[in-house]
Amino acid sequence: MLLVVARLIDVQVIHSGHYQSAALNESHEQVTLDSLRGGIYSRDGSPLALSVPTDSVIADDFQIAHPGKTAAALSPLLGVPATTLASELHRHSGYVVLATQLSHSEGQKIATDAIPGITLVATSKRVVTNGNLASSVLGYTNGSNNGAAGIEYAYNKQLAGSAGKETLIESPSGVALPESAVADRVASKPGEGLELTLDTQLQYESEQALAQAIESSQALSGTAILMDVKTGQILSMANLVSTHPTAPVSATPPAVASTAGGVIPIGPTDAVNEAPNNTAVTQLYEPGSVFKLVTFSAALQDGLINPNSVFTVPDQINLDGSTFHDADPHPTEKLTATQILAQSSNIGTSEIAEGLGEQRLLAQVKNLGFGKSTGLEFPGESPGLTATAAQWEPTDYVSLPIGQVDAVSALQVLDAYNAVANGGTFVQPKLVEATVDQSGGVTATAPSPTHRVFSPPVDSELTNMLEQVVSEGTGTSAVIPGYTVAGKTGTAQIPTTGKDAYTAGAYMASFVGFAPAVNPTFSMIVVLDRPTPIFGGTVAAPVFSQIMGYALHRYDIPTTAGASSQEAPAQTPSSQAQDIT
Repeated sequence: MLLVVARLIDVQVIHSGHYQSAALNESHEQVTLDSLRGGIYSRDGSPLALSVPTDSVIADDFQIAHPGKTAAALSPLLGVPATTLASELHRHSGYVVLATQLSHSEGQKIATDAIPGITLVATSKRVVTNGNLASSVLGYTNGSNNGAAGIEYAYNKQLAGSAGKETLIESPSGVALPESAVADRVASKPGEGLELTLDTQLQYESEQALAQAIESSQALSGTAILMDVKTGQILSMANLVSTHPTAPVSATPPAVASTAGGVIPIGPTDAVNEAPNNTAVTQLYEPGSVFKLVTFSAALQDGLINPNSVFTVPDQINLDGSTFHDADPHPTEKLTATQILAQSSNIGTSEIAEGLGEQRLLAQVKNLGFGKSTGLEFPGESPGLTATAAQWEPTDYVSLPIGQVDAVSALQVLDAYNAVANGGTFVQPKLVEATVDQSGGVTATAPSPTHRVFSPPVDSELTNMLEQVVSEGTGTSAVIPGYTVAGKTGTAQIPTTGKDAYTAGAYMASFVGFAPAVNPTFSMIVVLDRPTPIFGGTVAAPVFSQIMGYALHRYDIPTTAGASSQEAPAQTPSSQAQDIT
C-alpha cells in the first residue's frame, strides 16, 4: 500500500504537469488555417487575379448513423448524386472528403443545417478574371496556394499573408470529437494586394496586334512592351508563341499575307497562345541593328562625330580574315552619320566604331544597361551576355556595333531607347505601382531610380537622327498619322552552335522607338522570332505603329504640329531599305 500511495503521489503531484501535458498532446491536434491570398490589380484597380473563399466538406462517417439520409440531404447542396455520396459515407475511414472548393455561400447552407458528422474546412481558390491575358507576367500559384511563377512568385511573401492556427480535440484514432470547443485559435492574416502598372485594355490590344503579326508572318513567337517614358512604368507586356510553328527559313520569303477575320483570339486551341514565361526578360537574342545606338550615342557624346559628319562607305570590308557587308550591294558612297543610321549601314557604323575604340565601346554597352539586371527583379530574368576586354577580337569593331556578339533581352533594348526618349536620363522599368492593404487602402511604391546617360544636346541629336530612320530610312512602316515617330529597325541573324555560326535564313525582326518624337510619352519595342518576311522594318514596325497609335489615342496625347496625317505606305522587302546584321 505504501508503494501504491507513493506512486500515486509521484504521478498526481510531483509529475502531474508532465502527464497532463502528455495527455493533452494525445487528444489535442494543432491545425493550420490558410490565409486568403492578396489580389493582383491593373493600374485602374480592376482585378487581374483574386483569391475567393471556399470550403471543403469533410465527413466523419463513424459519426453518421444514416448514410443514406445524410447523402440525400447533401446531394442538392454539393451537386453530387446521392448514390455517390452514400457510397463514400460507407467507407468507415473517419475522414472522407466529399467536396473541395465549394462556394462559401453553399458552404454556409451546409453549416446552417448542422448535419452530424459533417465538417467544413475553410479554403480558397485563385480566380484569374481575364482568362489568359498577361498570364506570362502574372504567373500562377501551385496546389499549395503559393506563387510558382511570375508576379505570383516574385511577390509571394506579400501576397500570401500569414497562416493562422487552432487546436482541436480529437480521439486517439484522430477523429475530431463532436461538440468539442476549439482552443488556442490564432486567426490567419490575409495577404497584401498588388496594383500593377499594366493597362488591361492596352494589354489586350497589344496581344491582339502581336498575335496577328505572329500568325500572318508564321513567326515562332513575339514580344511587345510599351513603357511610360518618364516613369518607366510598363503599360503592356505581351509575350506570345505560335502553337503550331512552321519555322520558315527562306532567305527570300514572300510578302506578309493579310490576316482575314480581324483579331486572333488567344486560347488553348488557337494558333497563337500566351508564352509559358515572360520572354521579354528571360529570353536573350542577338539584337542586330537596334544595338547601333551604342556606337552612335558614344561617338556623339565624345564629340567624334556630329549628325552631318561625312564618311566614305563601301558596301563591304575585309577584317581579320572575315568579310562584312551592308544589307544591299552598293557602290562606294559618301554618307553622313544620319544617313548611315537611317539606312542602317553596317560598314558605316563600323567606321564610326573604330574611331571610338574598344574601351569606349564596351563602356557604353554597360552605360546603357546591357549586361546587368534591369532592376525589375522578375523571376528568371537574365542580365544578358556581353563582350569583355578579355574576349575582344579585331572583328568586334564590326560585330559588336551591329549587335552580333552580345545577347540581350527585349526589355534591355527598350530601356536604352527609353533613355533617349527621356531626354538622356535612364529610368528603371517598373511593374508594381502600389500595394493594397486589407481595407483597400493603396500605398504607392517608390519612384523608379534614374541616372543620366546622355547630355541634352547629344540626346537631341540622337532623337533627330532616329526620326530620319522612320521618315525616310528603314522604319517608314512605323509611321503613325498625326504624330512624329523616332526609332530603329533590327534584322538579326540567329546564332547556332559553333564559332561565328548562324542558322541559314533565320532572323529576329525588331523595331524599337518612341512617340511623339518631340516630348515623347511612350516608348515601345516589338520583336518577332523567325518571321516571314524577315525584315524588322516590314513585320515589326507595323505592329509598333498599330499598338503605339492605339496608346496615344487612348491617353489623349495631342497630335504633333506638322506631322503627316498619311498612313505608312505599304512596304515589301524589295521596295524598302533593309538592315541585316
